[in-house]
Amino acid sequence: MKTNRAVRSPGGLSVRLDVRALTVVVVLLLTALTASVVLIGTGDFPIPAGDVLRTLVGEGNAGQEFIVTELRLPRVLVGLLVGASLGLGGALFQSISRNPLGSPDVLGLGQGATAGALTVIVLFSGTAGQVALGALAGGLVTGFAIYALAWKRGVHGYRLVLVGIGVSAIVTAVNGYLLTKSDIVDAARAVVWMTGSLDGRDWDQVWPLLALCAVLVPLVLAHGRGLRMLEMGDDVSYALGVRVERVRLLLMLSAVLLTASATAAAGPVSFVALTAPQLARRLTRAPGPNLAASLCMGAALLVTADWVSQRAFGAEQLPVGVVTGVLGGVYLLWLLVTERRAGRI
Repeated sequence: MKTNRAVRSPGGLSVRLDVRALTVVVVLLLTALTASVVLIGTGDFPIPAGDVLRTLVGEGNAGQEFIVTELRLPRVLVGLLVGASLGLGGALFQSISRNPLGSPDVLGLGQGATAGALTVIVLFSGTAGQVALGALAGGLVTGFAIYALAWKRGVHGYRLVLVGIGVSAIVTAVNGYLLTKSDIVDAARAVVWMTGSLDGRDWDQVWPLLALCAVLVPLVLAHGRGLRMLEMGDDVSYALGVRVERVRLLLMLSAVLLTASATAAAGPVSFVALTAPQLARRLTRAPGPNLAASLCMGAALLVTADWVSQRAFGAEQLPVGVVTGVLGGVYLLWLLVTERRAGRI
């Protein structure tokens, strides 16, 4: 079945449209939005999906308005934005490293953001806003360290992954040390944050993450062609007119910012950045980074996982990071077995 179609504008510009990839993006987007509506209606006070939609357009009663717009909608929006950021950041890292294991979970970006947050919690007993800033700073510092250590006349994919694994091990040890130096109250607070959760998220987490995504997502998508060229190797990219190191550095910085800001908003939610791009690629069956599909897949995965945690465990619901960690761990094992059989690792 042919899925590519050439569309020619009146000015003579020809654009090739991948119908299957576009269909996957639309289906994933609808899935994420549907899961969001269902999630908003889930809780101690259930609200039917129809009433949720009416409330969102301003036609609900006072009680539904408060529950939906003040309590549940911010949590769902944070889930969508965090999932989208992790999915897009994971796609960038995997494409730049040309390695399916080149995700923030493996490279240590999540651990770096955790180190920043733990420093603020343990050493300064900071507020929630200060913890978020600490996580963002920790992720940025870790990303810069990985890039600098992996640099040798360019950044090779496997060297990036190996350096990231080493940095991850070091930062994990630092995190353990910080926990041992904290008192029982700060340690409990740190462990809760490290689990990764959407509980208690409000509009204070929505607006900064939304503003960052509004800037970075169009920027990343605009460089999608250059990223596709990078996947073919530096020499080919240079020959095709791509400014390799500039594009790579810009996209890596964007990926680090997306990952660190998502971690700052919800804690280190595991494996979404690893699994979302891989699942998106398998659905679209298209070469290249599949940025839009990965973004939508990440958003759909996280809100669905949050709904599963609430429905499956009720009042004893697990944090969403536990659910994604279990599912992502199973997927990682399957991916490793598949890559080994294919002779790629």
